[in-house]
Amino acid sequence: MARAILTGCLLILAHPALAQEAVPAAASPVTAQGDLSVTIYNNDVALVQDIRRIDLPAGRTPQAFPDVSAQIRPETVSLSAADAAIVEQNFDYDLLSPTSLMESAVGETLTLVRTNPSTGAETRERAKILAVNGGVVLQIGERIEVLRDDGLPVRVVFDRIPANLRARPTLSVTLASERGGARPATLSYLTRGLGWQADYVALFDDKTGTIDVQGWVTLRNTTGTTFNAARTLLVAGDVASADGEQGYGMVRPRPVRRAPLRQAGTETGTREQLGDFYLYPLAERTTIADKQTKQVSFLDVKGAAATSGYEFVNSWLNSAREPVSAGSMLRFANSRGGGLGDALPAGTVRVYVRDQRGQAQFTGENTIGHTPQGSRIALRTGDAFDVKVQPVVEERTQLGTSRWRTRMRYTITNARPRAVTVDVVQGGLDWGFADTRIVQESQKSQRNDADATVWQVAVPANGQAVVTATFETRY
Repeated sequence: MARAILTGCLLILAHPALAQEAVPAAASPVTAQGDLSVTIYNNDVALVQDIRRIDLPAGRTPQAFPDVSAQIRPETVSLSAADAAIVEQNFDYDLLSPTSLMESAVGETLTLVRTNPSTGAETRERAKILAVNGGVVLQIGERIEVLRDDGLPVRVVFDRIPANLRARPTLSVTLASERGGARPATLSYLTRGLGWQADYVALFDDKTGTIDVQGWVTLRNTTGTTFNAARTLLVAGDVASADGEQGYGMVRPRPVRRAPLRQAGTETGTREQLGDFYLYPLAERTTIADKQTKQVSFLDVKGAAATSGYEFVNSWLNSAREPVSAGSMLRFANSRGGGLGDALPAGTVRVYVRDQRGQAQFTGENTIGHTPQGSRIALRTGDAFDVKVQPVVEERTQLGTSRWRTRMRYTITNARPRAVTVDVVQGGLDWGFADTRIVQESQKSQRNDADATVWQVAVPANGQAVVTATFETRY
C-alpha cells in the first residue's frame, strides 16, 4: 500500500534552482562515462576501465564519478591520474526514487497539494513526515494523518533532494592533487551483474552425418547502469573467486552422470589467450544497456562431421520394473579434422533436425563446459521413443563377510526399422572402500574408468538384444 501511495504521487522539488524548466535532452550529456573498456568473465564478474577527463585544483578536492555500476565492488576501485592520489572514497548506492525520497525525508517538512476532482481547485498544506513504516504518517498542524490511497489526486512537493540520494550510481572520492589543471583519469573497478555465456544452434542432418553450428555470445547486464560505446572483451574461463567454498562429507555411492565431454582435446586453438583463458573481443564498440540481453555471433561452421546414437546409464543395483527409454545422443568433435576447429566456451547447445518437409524442428538441448579444441562431445538431447532398456538385478549373493556377487541382465529393444547401437553403461562401481569387478559377461565391455563400464550393443531392426554380467564386490 505504501509503495502504491508513493509511486502514485507526483514528486516536485520546490527549490528555485531545481524548479527551472528541464534542459532539452539533446543539450545534456547522455552519460558521464568516458572512454570505456569492459572485460567480462563467465562467473558474474567484470572489469570496467573508464578514462575520464577531470579538472583538478591543487590540494584536496572532492570528485564525483557518476554512472558507475550499481553493483561495483568498492574495495576493488583504482584511480590513476597524473600527480594525484585518492585520500578517501565513498560509493553512493542509495538511488533517488519515490520510496527512497520519502524515507529519507523522515523528520522533514514538505508540502501536500490536493486537487478537488470536481472543481479542480488546489489546496496546499505543510506536513511533517513522522514515519514511513508500511505507510506514511504525517503531522499537519495539531493533527496526525496517514497518507491514504483513496483515489483523490494528491502530490507531494519536496523542498530539496536529501544529500544521501543520487540520481545515478556515483563513486565519490577525495583527491590530493600536487598541481591544478585538467588531465585524464583512469577509473578501474570490478563489478557483479555483467556476464556472458555461449549459446549454440546445431542443425543435424542424419542422412549426410553432418551438423551446421552457429555460436552466439549472449551478454546480460543487471548492474543498474548502461555502459556506452564500450570496447568489449569476453574471457572464456572461470577465474578464481574469494567467495568460493568447498565442503567435505562422507564418501557414499555417487549417482552416475556422463558429462558431454567424453575426451578432452589436445589441439592448440588459434584464438588469443590470456594465461589459461581464451579471449573473444567484439569487433566493434557496443552499448550494453541496463537490463538488456544482447547476442553477437562468434562461430559459424557448415558441414561438420556428426553421428547420432543411443545411451543408457544404469545406477548400481538399479532394477527397473519396466523398460526405460535410452537417451538420444548427438556425437561430434571440435577438432580441425572434424570441421568445427575451435575451442568452445561453456554454454547451451540447442539441436534441430529437419523433418520430411525440410523444416528444421527443435529436438533437445544440453549444456557443455569449457571445451578445448580437439575434444569429443556426446550430447544427450532427449529420451528415445522406440529404443528401450530394462536392467534387472537377477541375483545378489553374499559370499562372505565382505564379499558380494551380483548378476545383472540388460534387455535392449528396438522398434525402429533399422539397426541401432546402444551404449549400455553400468555405473556406481567405485564408491567408498568397495572394489567391484566383472567376473563374467555375455559381451565384452570397456571400462574407461573405475566407476563405470560400457557395452556397445548392436540391436537389430524391430528386434532386441540381451546382455548379462556378473559382478563381484569386495569391501
